[in-house]
Amino acid sequence: MKAKCSFAIIITVLATHCLSVLCAVDDFDFFYFVQQWPGSYCDTKHKCCYPKTGKPASDFSIHGLWPNYKDGTYPSNCNPENAFDKSEISDLIGGLEKNWPSLTCPSSDDTKFWTHEWEKHGTCSESELDQHEYFEAALKLKQKVNLLQILENAGIKPNNEFYGLESVKEAIKEAVGFEPGLECNVDSSGHSQIYQIFVCVDTSGSELIKCPVLPRSRCASEVQFPSF
Repeated sequence: MKAKCSFAIIITVLATHCLSVLCAVDDFDFFYFVQQWPGSYCDTKHKCCYPKTGKPASDFSIHGLWPNYKDGTYPSNCNPENAFDKSEISDLIGGLEKNWPSLTCPSSDDTKFWTHEWEKHGTCSESELDQHEYFEAALKLKQKVNLLQILENAGIKPNNEFYGLESVKEAIKEAVGFEPGLECNVDSSGHSQIYQIFVCVDTSGSELIKCPVLPRSRCASEVQFPSF
């Protein structure tokens, strides 16, 4: 009897521990909403390939909606059992092809990119958003944070010219209300280019917030905005 009781206690403890781990994985503090400039992606040492739908528009595109912790770390691949299912977002495909295209090689229909983003990042936000809600939230944020329009309104255009890093950040901050994070690419000539821009979003995936922590910039004081 004692052995049976001890075994039952062990099972209960293990089950409680596993549940606590799962809950911890589902918890996160905020999202990074990340947009990338295709002209910089395609100007890296790695070549780019346009999706099968053709060359994307000359606009920032979505890279991802990434759950993060306030200490700068982030969860990933939280639920391997919840695989990407394209049928769940069938009504969003047109918007995703336009706003969330893949530029990796070989050319694809973007599904591999969306699969990666959902399985690595999206599954870690399941406590707040299901698969459809996750991709829909990203599309709505893209409309809310129109980076190309914001920068062009400030006279910062994708014309291969160089602009002050602080001017770029200030233009975005003035438009969205919070300081953005900026990641740069270095082209084959050693020029620092506007590559990815991060804004922070609350756990509902809808409201912009002040970033608890910003990604490391690694940008020069003057950055190029390459054409695409």
